[in-house]
Amino acid sequence: MKPKFYILPVIILSQFFCTSLWFAGNAVIDDLATQFDFGFNILGYLLSFVQFGFIIGTLTFALLTLSDRYSPSRIFMICALLGGLCNLSLLIPNITVFNLLTARFGTGFFLAGIYPVGMKIASDYYKGGLGRALGYLVGALVLGTAFPHFINEFSWSSDYTAVIVSTSFLALFGGLSMWLLVPDGPYRRPASKLQLGVVTQLFSIPHFKKAAFGYFGHMWELYAFWGFVPVILKTYANQQGIELQISFWSFIVIGAGAISCVLGGLISLRKGSRKVAYNSLLVSGVFCLASPLLFLLPPHAFIVILCLWGMVVISDSPQFSTMIAAAAPPELRGTALTITNCIGFAITIISIQLLSFLNDKIDNTLLYLFLSIGPIIGLYKLRRL
Repeated sequence: MKPKFYILPVIILSQFFCTSLWFAGNAVIDDLATQFDFGFNILGYLLSFVQFGFIIGTLTFALLTLSDRYSPSRIFMICALLGGLCNLSLLIPNITVFNLLTARFGTGFFLAGIYPVGMKIASDYYKGGLGRALGYLVGALVLGTAFPHFINEFSWSSDYTAVIVSTSFLALFGGLSMWLLVPDGPYRRPASKLQLGVVTQLFSIPHFKKAAFGYFGHMWELYAFWGFVPVILKTYANQQGIELQISFWSFIVIGAGAISCVLGGLISLRKGSRKVAYNSLLVSGVFCLASPLLFLLPPHAFIVILCLWGMVVISDSPQFSTMIAAAAPPELRGTALTITNCIGFAITIISIQLLSFLNDKIDNTLLYLFLSIGPIIGLYKLRRL
């Protein structure tokens, strides 16, 4: 059964609108910081609390098999609404550090009902060519992640609240669109009951386990890189004594990954998901190892190489998700995607905190060598798949 023509565009746009919540706090970190005397690196904490909320959310969703037992479109809508409200709470007058971090945790928690559930909805509609569909979908995630930087750079208002308000209302619109226009897909196989042993069951499947560990290696690098793109740009600008539009170029570098996700999805139709994932992870690992040389390049070459890194760092993600979905039983596909997201994002906290800790301890140009750990492990697992 062929899906109606508008199904995939609605899923893509809804994913884009709702995932704009992810880096909304990160995009306005300098404005938020003026309200507090932190005495510590708030960037790492803002990033990690979103990730931590996402981990707890995905763990809850996975253990309760929510997206396999109930309508995923309805779950998506509810989580988009609640995530938007958590994001809006950043605008509470005289907000405390505790409330700030709690708001980001809540946003991350409800993103667990958006990102993996969106992939679950796509897998319920597209059995053949899932790699291409997820390429579009993860491309939407990339643009959504980068979008707060775009709003911050080109906002009609110099007030940072425009970023928060815009992303919150986009999330609400995306959630309602998914609920109203995308019913349960033809390939959905609802789980009949709660299955608390589902995680052990999934990791006993050899192909699932190897694909999942490849994904975990990819995640070690991805969000630490995304979160530190503004730091990379600032470090280069300070060393070269030049001015860079940090928010604009952060949007470009992160957003470039949307192109590679789409291209990778199209290539996967001919070459297969494993080959696309392997080559993407290999090239991004090389960029990690060569990262100290990045800061020695002239400005134009620096921007081009950084954009290329931004492309290959994410182009493997939809293909890993495709392999994971294909290896899981149909009635547990949503839970399989959710639990691997849960573990993958737990790993991102470690890499983000490692870079935050080392930021003041070593030369900043050497920081990103540590991101190569993930690709090395991921490549080893993929060679055995």
